[in-house]
Amino acid sequence: MKRNLLFTATLAGALLSGCATQSSNNFQAFQPEDLNALVKSGKLVQKTNSFFVVNDSSSSMSRTYVNSTDYSGTKLDVEKNLLNKFNKSIPVMPLTSGLRSFGFGPCLSWGSTYLNQAVQNYTPAGFESAITSLECSSGGTPLATALSDSGKDITAAPGNIALIVFSDGIEEVSPLPTAEALKSQYGDKLCIYTVWVGNDQDAAGQTVLQELANASGCGFSTTAEAITTSKGMSDFVKNVFLKAGTPKVADCSTQDDDKDGVSNCVDKCPDTPKGAIVDKDGCWAFRGLLFDFDKSDVKAKYGPLIQNAVEVMKMNPGLTIEIQGHTDSYGKDAYNQKLSERRANAVKAELIKQGVEGKRLTAVGFGESKPVDTNETDEGRAYNRRVEYKRTDR
Repeated sequence: MKRNLLFTATLAGALLSGCATQSSNNFQAFQPEDLNALVKSGKLVQKTNSFFVVNDSSSSMSRTYVNSTDYSGTKLDVEKNLLNKFNKSIPVMPLTSGLRSFGFGPCLSWGSTYLNQAVQNYTPAGFESAITSLECSSGGTPLATALSDSGKDITAAPGNIALIVFSDGIEEVSPLPTAEALKSQYGDKLCIYTVWVGNDQDAAGQTVLQELANASGCGFSTTAEAITTSKGMSDFVKNVFLKAGTPKVADCSTQDDDKDGVSNCVDKCPDTPKGAIVDKDGCWAFRGLLFDFDKSDVKAKYGPLIQNAVEVMKMNPGLTIEIQGHTDSYGKDAYNQKLSERRANAVKAELIKQGVEGKRLTAVGFGESKPVDTNETDEGRAYNRRVEYKRTDR
């Protein structure tokens, strides 16, 4: 009699557990999209603080996945590959994570659900260990029980929580009431996301998973095929963890891109060549190299400014410049035009005299058309009788 009872119990356990199918930890090669730059710039900001994965490890996941040529193996293998891609795609940010699997029998220590990773501070290595602990699949599909147990697990999860279900959706008991109860318990803190890992004959399960996601009001349902690529997984991760933010605006007062000593905020010439002496506007515009009224000769006292221009040309061998001559408003336009040209050519001649190749220099006159100061005062007119340098290699 005892022998018969033992046989009956053993048979019942076998029927309950189903056939346990081992899973591979050989993941596909995967190059994730890097979301870190978007997070650092503020274009994307974190909206989810914790995620908890509920993974289907029932016997139906032992069946071969046939909906794609990208995978060879069981549906459980597909789940694990997707979880691996998911893990690699998460940008650097503070998170907590956890994972619970469901089924029956030896794969879950002879229970109906199993806590593979309790809620803890997330690290890619730690979550990878949780993924590889999904060793096999067996038994029925107690998703409702798994959701109920997960509701207890996430009491330790801080902030907004993403509950992510990977399954083919083939259930004996509808998990929808349990999902609705979880949403009622956690409110706006909880969003449910589902990933359908099924074949064509599992189509009814896709509807079940869609209903679960709808129950949370803020999640969504997707498929294994939709998130298998780098972009697909990146979009999934962005939608689960991130939202659009306001990009951080750099403080221009602390930036000086052309290293001329004038901040980007006020630099009117942001491409000043290396080594150039600049004015208060950041321009290689020698308002210090001025001319007497109706004169075009370069005074000896401006030798240091000419020498700086020579040094700049040597430091920047690809640099070409346009030497621009200017006048004040006294005199006729035509005369001032010629005078401005003579001033530009006088500076050009000085540069050539000191070793600058003439083909790198162009002399142009603008007459009185571009004053930098008022022509109503002697001081203002003195500043307008000038030359400026403009680079022409860009």
